[in-house]
Amino acid sequence: MQISENLAENKAALQEIFRDCGDIVFRDFAAAEGRGHLFLVYVDNMVSTTAIEESILTNVMNRCQAVEAEGLLRHLTESVISIRDVIRLSALEEAADAVLSGDTVIFMEGSGFALQASTKAFPNRGVGTAETEVVVQGPKDAFTELLAFNIVLIRRRIRHTGLKVKRKKLGAMTNCDLALLYEEELVRPEVLARIEKHLDQIHADGILDSGAVEQLLEQRVMSPFPQLQMTERPDKAAAAILEGRVVVVVDNTPFVILIPATLNVFFQAAEDYYDRWEIMSFLRLLRYGAAFLAVALPGLYVALTVYHPQLLPTALALKIAETRSSIPFSVVPEVVVMELAFEVLREAGIRLPSPVSSTVGIVGGIIIGSAAVEAGLVSPAVVIISALTGICTFVIPNPAIVSGLRLSKYLVLALAAVLGLYGFWLGMLFLLLHLAGLSSYGIPFLYPFCSSSANEDRDWEDSLIRLPLRYLRRLSIFRRRKGGES
Repeated sequence: MQISENLAENKAALQEIFRDCGDIVFRDFAAAEGRGHLFLVYVDNMVSTTAIEESILTNVMNRCQAVEAEGLLRHLTESVISIRDVIRLSALEEAADAVLSGDTVIFMEGSGFALQASTKAFPNRGVGTAETEVVVQGPKDAFTELLAFNIVLIRRRIRHTGLKVKRKKLGAMTNCDLALLYEEELVRPEVLARIEKHLDQIHADGILDSGAVEQLLEQRVMSPFPQLQMTERPDKAAAAILEGRVVVVVDNTPFVILIPATLNVFFQAAEDYYDRWEIMSFLRLLRYGAAFLAVALPGLYVALTVYHPQLLPTALALKIAETRSSIPFSVVPEVVVMELAFEVLREAGIRLPSPVSSTVGIVGGIIIGSAAVEAGLVSPAVVIISALTGICTFVIPNPAIVSGLRLSKYLVLALAAVLGLYGFWLGMLFLLLHLAGLSSYGIPFLYPFCSSSANEDRDWEDSLIRLPLRYLRRLSIFRRRKGGES
């Protein structure tokens, strides 16, 4: 609907659009010497009242004496309103969207357009520290819930004109702001085009978090493993851009999405590049080993103790048999119950307040495990297996990949309980085949452990181990090839 030259019609139409919206403010006022009647509209507590009072109302009421009413609104844009961004609007729907975005819209009698003045002042908690990706050495700042702040945090690190920002909106009702950040010289054009196409194809009533965008962008939605990476660290997002990846920043969430992603990047921590390569390579190998144990340990224990005890050392087999002599349950339900008990403790620790959560997770596990052993309900070996499995998941720096490994553990455990070692290896094979079948916007998920020749084997330098920084060529598979080739 076009904006009318009749001020009363515009006001009535907006009041109907914002009917029963008690936080919408309409303010009537007049220009200096009565040269024009105007009104402005904004959302209470989403705008800077100082900017409205000093840069709009005061200036319009005192600095329009020499201007005729017909050209007043144009004069306001050029010489009166001292706000950085003033945009001309021609439709009431555009005006309503601008108001809901936190801007102020100004209407005037006799003008068939309105002015959108940037007066956003959202409540925010400021730049905090990273909580899910903690590092000992390196930057401590983290993304916030404000899109503009998050873009600035990346801009501070990449001061190059090639860093491009494309803005979009998602959600029919939420109209959520979203931005794509990428380095023009490094990004693969076909990857960027596919991401934009998929974003344009998203039709949802509401987008409230980057987690929803991540799920809508994933290609294999039935997989428990993430095919896109999320981070709350600006330095990690900046490093991803320099690798040729695309960063999707969503308003109202402190996590951004990094596209594409491979299994390898989920085992890389930001700290890997801030400390010496020897210790970081050792820790990275430790993470891969912990991931294997997190998936394999319960199933392997069940397969060996139930079906193949002869493969265990004699002393160990006798010790396990001795501790299990008074246990009323078989090995499989014993392991399943303890694994689920630790899962419940983990979930309880997340939901409880921070000062209490760590106590519940540690003390609760010790108390329940000790009580179960003393009561003769579970054997000490099963408590050790379950505790070690849980600890291994904490070594991996990305929570999303940990969730996939936790679910895969039960598949391997179920097959091992039915078929023994054959079932165990069958479960590991299924897992490997599933990972090999995944891809992220054209990049194999298991790269560089497969198809490494696609990039002349360069990505092995930063995979299982990390070579010294001076030897890293940084020509990752995510980057555009020389001459614009992909």
